[in-house]
Order: sequence, then structure tokens, then C-alpha cells
Amino acid sequence: MVPERLLRQLENRAQKGILRQLQTPTTGLVDFCSNDYLGLASSQELTQLVEAELAGTHLHGATGSRLLSGNSVYAQELEAALALFHRAEAALLFNSGYAANVGFFSSVPQRGDTILYDEASHASMKDGIRLSFAQSFAFRHNDLEDLHAKLKRARGDVYVAVESLYSMDGDQAPLADLAALCQEQGLYLVVDEAHSNGIYGPNGEGLVVELGLQEQVFARIMTFGKALGSHGAAVIGPKALQEFLLNFSRAFIYTTALPFASLATIKTAYQLLPSLDQDRETLKKLAKQYQNQLTESGVFGLNSGKGTKNGPIQSWHLADPHALKQLAGTVQEAGFDVRPIFSPTVPPGTERLRIVLHAFNTQEQLQQLCSLLLQHSPSVIL
Repeated sequence: MVPERLLRQLENRAQKGILRQLQTPTTGLVDFCSNDYLGLASSQELTQLVEAELAGTHLHGATGSRLLSGNSVYAQELEAALALFHRAEAALLFNSGYAANVGFFSSVPQRGDTILYDEASHASMKDGIRLSFAQSFAFRHNDLEDLHAKLKRARGDVYVAVESLYSMDGDQAPLADLAALCQEQGLYLVVDEAHSNGIYGPNGEGLVVELGLQEQVFARIMTFGKALGSHGAAVIGPKALQEFLLNFSRAFIYTTALPFASLATIKTAYQLLPSLDQDRETLKKLAKQYQNQLTESGVFGLNSGKGTKNGPIQSWHLADPHALKQLAGTVQEAGFDVRPIFSPTVPPGTERLRIVLHAFNTQEQLQQLCSLLLQHSPSVIL
């Protein structure tokens, strides 16, 4: 037996054309879908480095939580290296970006405190906030005026939570202005750098370091499953924050540690990051090409979303879910892997193709993709 309410909810989504289903990966398509921005997930150089790091190791599982049998000198040395790389005092590893956000927000803000978070923040941040005893208020996306208004309702220690690069629209938070406000008002700025880690900064340290704001940000969540081509995450910040999390963050305390293979992949991926300047520059050029091509066609801003001119996440908006599915299928049949994004992942009426650029994509491939979108989108006015 299945509760009738669950069946009704599934049927409702199916009727709206937004029922989620797993898809078996199709080989041979040009990747405009994955978060593997720098191509490290399939890098032969990274594979060789990992294999060398794993040589002679026979421990496949971590065997327990970090506070029991799952800790190692290797893990602690990796955390020290991560802190140094990202120009912070300390780092603490988590098993995923989701776990890091849940672990931070469910434990650090206390009863009597306030969390002010951007409404476009990732679901993992929102889930962590739901588990917190602090009061919380969302402010309109990238709207400092609305943030100021919400501040009037704040009490206790106040945490302002944003993403540096937003995963759906691909736009950046106004980090410099946010940092100045937090410094002036004595607030704690928390920045999720999931989608900027590896592709911004002199060596890929992230957008916070690129802007020189590391001293003004209380905590950063750095994930490794995007540009690093790995898995896991770390919370970066003061040494006292690391100590607090390993004492009070249930998402850290009560989970089996990352296995050695994951730690080795993270370590070696970071070794490669400083040498990938050309790849980071390629991403910026492709982003500009996408926006320029659509601007010349007279549709940029109408269909193409808010993605930054140097960012890897762009989008093509088409609010009708059925038409969006059809467009995605047409583009996939032409050899390009793009995926439709539906509500509730994005607000109703903002459904879109999420177009992800990679250092391994070519200008010719992107030009062909744009031509397909212009040719087959029913909402485009040429």
C-alpha cells in the first residue's frame, strides 16, 4: 500500500509535465549539462595522479566517523592544505556540499540568533536553516535594499547567507557590497562557493579570494563535485569555527568519513588547479560568445536569463514545461546534452534549459547550440 496523498502528488506533477525521473546517460553527446567545468572528472592527468597517490593502499572504506576510527593524518594534512590554498585559518571536510550546508546552518546559528538568506540560495542551505533554532528570513535575490529591511527584524548574532555564483541563474552575488554591509553592521557573512570554486581567483581559489574579501567573510562552503571533478566539501573559516563544527555539527559527527580514494582525488585535483589558467580563460570566452551571439540575434535578456558574462552557467528560458521538454529533446537529438529545469527547482514561470559551459567545449559547438535554440524555440521573436 502507498498513501493516497503521495500518489496524488505524483499524478499532479505528471499532469504538469514536471515529474522528475532518472535518465540513463546518453553517450556521444556534447556536454552542455554537467558541472564538470574544467573537465577534471575525466582528466587523464588527474587519473594518473590519483593512481600514484593510491599506490600501495588497500583501505577502501573509511571504517567510521572522523571522531572514531575514520580520521587520519592524511585527512588533517589535506584540511590544512585547503585552508592555506583558500587563505583561511582552518578547514573541515564534509562528505558533500549538501552535508556541509546542513551541518553549518543547523549548528552554528543559535537560538536567539537570526539568519538572513538570499531567496535563490541552494536547497541544502535552506534545509540546514530549517534545522536551526535561529529565526530566519529570506530576502529578495541580490536585493540589498530588501536585506536592509529584513535587518530591522534581526536579533542576536546575525548571519547573512548567499552563494557567490548561483547554480540556476548563473549570476553573482554582490559580494563586495555584502561584505561592506556586514563589516559595518557586525554581521557574519557566509558564502557558498560551490560553483565558483576552481574557476575564479588567481589559482582557482574562488570568487571571494578573487575579490580580496577573504578577511571579511566568516565562513565559506567549498565543494569539490563541480570544477574539482571530485566529491565532498569543506567549511573554510576561523580555527574556532572548525573546532565548533567538529563538536556540534551532527552532519559531521554522525557520518562515516570520506574514504581515502576521495581524499586523494581532492588533494590531487587541487594540485592541478594553479596550472589551469587557460581553461579558466576559455570558460570566460565561451560565456561572452554565448551572450554576444544571442544579443546579435535580438533575444538576449528575453530568453537567456541572468548569467554573468564570465560565468559558466547560462540559461534559455521557456516557461511552458511541455514545450521545454520538446526543445530539450530536439537539441539532444542533434547531439547536445542539455537538460530542462522545472519548478520547484526554479520558481514557476522561470523554467529553462540550464546551459553549462566547459573548458573542453569549442566555439563551433557553442555556435551550433545557439543556432538550434534560435531555430527551434517557439517563444523566440526573430
